[in-house]
Amino acid sequence: MHGIWMEGLASLGAGVSGGLLSGLFGIGGGVVLIPLLALALGLDQHQAQGVALAAMLLPNGLPAVLYLRQVGMLIHWNLVITLTAGFLPAIWLGAQIANHLPEMPLRLGFACMLLALAGRTLLLRRRSGPRRASAAPLALDRAWLPGLVIGALGGVASGLLGIGGGIIMVPLMTWWLKLPQHEAQTTSLVFMLAPIGLPGVWVYARGHGLPWLALAGVAAGFLAGAYEGARIALRVRGPRLRQGFALLMAGLAVMLLAKGW
Repeated sequence: MHGIWMEGLASLGAGVSGGLLSGLFGIGGGVVLIPLLALALGLDQHQAQGVALAAMLLPNGLPAVLYLRQVGMLIHWNLVITLTAGFLPAIWLGAQIANHLPEMPLRLGFACMLLALAGRTLLLRRRSGPRRASAAPLALDRAWLPGLVIGALGGVASGLLGIGGGIIMVPLMTWWLKLPQHEAQTTSLVFMLAPIGLPGVWVYARGHGLPWLALAGVAAGFLAGAYEGARIALRVRGPRLRQGFALLMAGLAVMLLAKGW
């Protein structure tokens, strides 16, 4: 009984942490959930990725989206639909590839992704400051092809690594479609309200099974954390926040690799 309570508390804590960062940066919580589930609960890489995807099937980001709408944030519905059309078949493909990979190469790939994310975050911090005006935004009513490509890239990464897809799609939306950062993050959160990860979860559940108790705790914690993360995102911006996020990603990557070996 004591072990069940400890597992439940650890799952809840992982969910809250993942939700906070999801709302804060407009990314899927899997970036944080997966290493925490592997380190705190001892799940193997396939199970951790499957749980992270399954936890994001519920509309956990709804409180964050409602808050963003309340403060007047714009939502591009046509883009959300196009992203979804590209994402759904791609996440199934990514999950199929992941299930045919041994655990260690999969964990190594995930750790490399975390290190790349940390480097990108620090690079953006160093480049912060006065910039030239960006190019005009791409007309979103004619952006169906870029939207499909961005959704497909996010889907493959999501299925392969168990992440929500926002970590790939948000920077692509700001770079390719020239969306402001807050609009790209809001679009990502709205996109993740639907159970878009279902094809990937089905593949992971069939291949490796899912610990349902851990999943329940993660989902409950994620719901609370995502709302607070969105509130913080609109109030806090600064080098220390980016630096702390980058250091967290690098630290989790190192601990994952150490656990694997």
